[in-house]
Amino acid sequence: MEDVKKFLISIFAAGLIFLTPQISHAENAVDNDVTVEDSEVDTIADTREVPANIYTWVQSTDRANYYFNHQQINYEVSEEGFINLNVLIVPTVCMYDEIQIEDVVSKRRWKMLSLNGYDKLVGRADYLRFDFIEGTVQVTERIDLDDQWGTLDTDKSGQPIKLTDLKKNSVECKFYRSILKYAKKHNQQIIKHSWGKLSPEDKKMSSEDMPLMKLDLP
Repeated sequence: MEDVKKFLISIFAAGLIFLTPQISHAENAVDNDVTVEDSEVDTIADTREVPANIYTWVQSTDRANYYFNHQQINYEVSEEGFINLNVLIVPTVCMYDEIQIEDVVSKRRWKMLSLNGYDKLVGRADYLRFDFIEGTVQVTERIDLDDQWGTLDTDKSGQPIKLTDLKKNSVECKFYRSILKYAKKHNQQIIKHSWGKLSPEDKKMSSEDMPLMKLDLP
């Protein structure tokens, strides 16, 4: 819960304003790992934007834009304050277009879930947990967001999924692959802002031998 508070506080501190897209997709994609066709960009022209100083855009589909928080991507930290290099935590957001919003609302109505505030739904925030020992990714928390980035509903039922089980061309696989590719290139930076310290053993480890660097991309 504390991580969620930090995540939302950083958004409001940035003075988030929803605008029509002004970020260059090619410039903000991770090494252009995901190519966006012009037709795909056109279909999401009304999608609300997020600040580029906090988020890195990865990809677009017909229904949504996908970003991860490059300021708060960090390693898990133990109660003793030691960084766990085997577990990477990544806050992400997915901003919907109007059709996707209607789809989410319709599914909630069908499941007889509360629709309170869902007239202002704009997208969702996911917390990803990558476990390098198990080779898994898990959405530990999914938050439906309103137009002020307030919480409409929270789902913590996500289960770990093997990275090797992901379909190579799926939206999820491309998203996770790009995040991990970014993390490998910025590993030392991520360690520095992970709110903890390395154990004496990990301090002796070379950068190339760290679990993230040895992970095969999905």
